[in-house]
Amino acid sequence: MSNSPNNHPASPDALSAVLSRLQLTADVYTNADFCGTWAVDTSGSRHIPFHLVGRGEAWLHLDDQPVRQLSSGDLVLFPRDNHHIVASSSGVPPDELVNAGSGQDEGSVTHLICGAFEFRNPAAWPLLDSLAAVIVLDLRDMSVSPRVRTLIDLMIGELLGEAPGYCTVVNQLAYLLFIHVIRYQINNGEVDTGLLAALFDPKISRALSAIHNHADQRWTLESLAREAAMGRSAFAQRFNELTGTTAMGYLTAWRMQEATILLQDTLKSVLEISERCGYESEAAFRKAYKKTTGQPPGAVRRQATA
Repeated sequence: MSNSPNNHPASPDALSAVLSRLQLTADVYTNADFCGTWAVDTSGSRHIPFHLVGRGEAWLHLDDQPVRQLSSGDLVLFPRDNHHIVASSSGVPPDELVNAGSGQDEGSVTHLICGAFEFRNPAAWPLLDSLAAVIVLDLRDMSVSPRVRTLIDLMIGELLGEAPGYCTVVNQLAYLLFIHVIRYQINNGEVDTGLLAALFDPKISRALSAIHNHADQRWTLESLAREAAMGRSAFAQRFNELTGTTAMGYLTAWRMQEATILLQDTLKSVLEISERCGYESEAAFRKAYKKTTGQPPGAVRRQATA
């Protein structure tokens, strides 16, 4: 069996392969004008909350951090679902005000768009751990990607226009926005270690792409190093420095993630799945799967169909 995924020019890049399997979705659940005194807290959902100031201004309150002013066009998101409050003033709002609505028709108006990103596959958390706990994009900063500004403008336009199908359009735009936020973090040096940094590394990303798109191949440390155009030792060291794990350990973890998706979402036999994940025998796959996940394949399939 060939170890040359480069023979497949249409294969997704490493990040695209990760995002497609981690089942990223986006949902916008608040699109409203807030007047007078108000406060909003959307943390605690185990998703990735975000807030976009469409018009006006607001104040971001974070635990043990100085309050920060947000202006029209600012986007703030919380990759680890940190506790936060977005409010009408710099003073800490009383508990009874949080999520109570504005309840007033007078005073300055802030148009606020709130939503959340969700990775339905829990294997996403290593990717999210690479990001800062709080990300604030100031669209007045010209270094922010013009594409990010365009996506935000399109989202606001769709929400204000409410043309037929706008909910679907907004969710798709939010999905694209998250990907551009990831790119922005990397391009501005906000992330230098972790899986995300590895996905953007020009050499290590080649090996990750090979793993993600061709998990069934009989990869070795040497063959993965060749994909990265690196020597064996240098590749092993660089891979570990960026991801915090060994290349072969990552390969096994990825294969088990793939196997879990196949067990839960398809009717493929365990033998077929073992072959798709690069194992020569069903017995070897069953042993590796239980060792890695703590459960036998059959138990995972029964749970998914219960």
